[in-house]
Amino acid sequence: MNEPGIYSDGDGLYLRVRSGGSKQFVFIFKREKQRTEIGLGGHGQGTAPTSLALAREKAQAIRDRLARGEELHSRKTFGEIMEDVLKVKEASFRNAKHSAQWRMTLDTYAAPLHKKPIADITRDDVVETLKPIWTAIPETADRTRMRIAAVIDHAKARGLYVGNNPADWRGGLKELLPARSKLTRGHHAAVGYKELPAVLARVRASEAVSARAVEFLALTAGRSGEVRGATWGEFDLDNALWVIPADRMKAGREHRVPLPPRAVDILRKQREMTTSDIVFEGGRAGVPISNTAMTKIMRASGGGEATLHGMRSSFRDWAGDESHYPREIIESALAHAIEDKTEAAYRRSDALQKRRSLMEDWAKYCKSGP
Repeated sequence: MNEPGIYSDGDGLYLRVRSGGSKQFVFIFKREKQRTEIGLGGHGQGTAPTSLALAREKAQAIRDRLARGEELHSRKTFGEIMEDVLKVKEASFRNAKHSAQWRMTLDTYAAPLHKKPIADITRDDVVETLKPIWTAIPETADRTRMRIAAVIDHAKARGLYVGNNPADWRGGLKELLPARSKLTRGHHAAVGYKELPAVLARVRASEAVSARAVEFLALTAGRSGEVRGATWGEFDLDNALWVIPADRMKAGREHRVPLPPRAVDILRKQREMTTSDIVFEGGRAGVPISNTAMTKIMRASGGGEATLHGMRSSFRDWAGDESHYPREIIESALAHAIEDKTEAAYRRSDALQKRRSLMEDWAKYCKSGP
């Protein structure tokens, strides 16, 4: 039975075969002229498909409940389970932005699933939900897929969904959607590292707080949010060390940044001027300098259309092309998530002294050029 259609096993149990090849057992019944369909699990899919024997067992359990006059209509929808998942995950989100991202992707891109009983959702439903965004916004689409999978996993744990997760990439979606290797990752415009010393020389000529924040950003290869949100309690100037707490890091892990002498000089100068715990204050006390102000001074200094995040690319290109430091040290300096076991060992040991040498060489390059 591979032709698309619905095949009866008798007494309300059916096997639905969809045009994409997916198969699902369903139980269909009518009560007071209202038709109800209950999903019983995928057949012949993934590592733990629902067998005919199990489907018959589930169907008999439903028949028994119907015979006793029990109601079967109050089944949880995807939207209801989604709200439960967001509440459970609230405590584990790193910050409000992370929470908002989950909410936005599920509210916006998973909307076609919201009103469906979660027990009935099939792989075909997931594919049709993802198709409109899969090639248009691939990164967001894949995040949406993973978050849909998380909602269904939550339902499985509560016994509200039976069978393989239809949003699991390896469970069949990889046969129905373009492989993730085809997804594209956006790149941030960056100043070429060979031009960067000249740009930073013009930045240093300014006395603005935004200029010092931009130079500090370049010297530490940090993210703009990490620099803008930096507080004095994170710094040990005597030991030239910046310790960024886990809740301010993208990867959710504490990151130690060895500071070259010029970065320490910038901080000492800032300490004489700040009126709050924020290192790089904007126009108001206690309020960080804005991304806009930092970008403006960088571009006015010859940075073209470069972004602040592009500074990290400038550092990465210089380190790879011009330095002798191993890749794992460079990636650790950027606080990138590391999957390779050898590189991960460097992350565990921190390799602080090797990274200190790297950042000092980078600072010398930024000041004097090749």
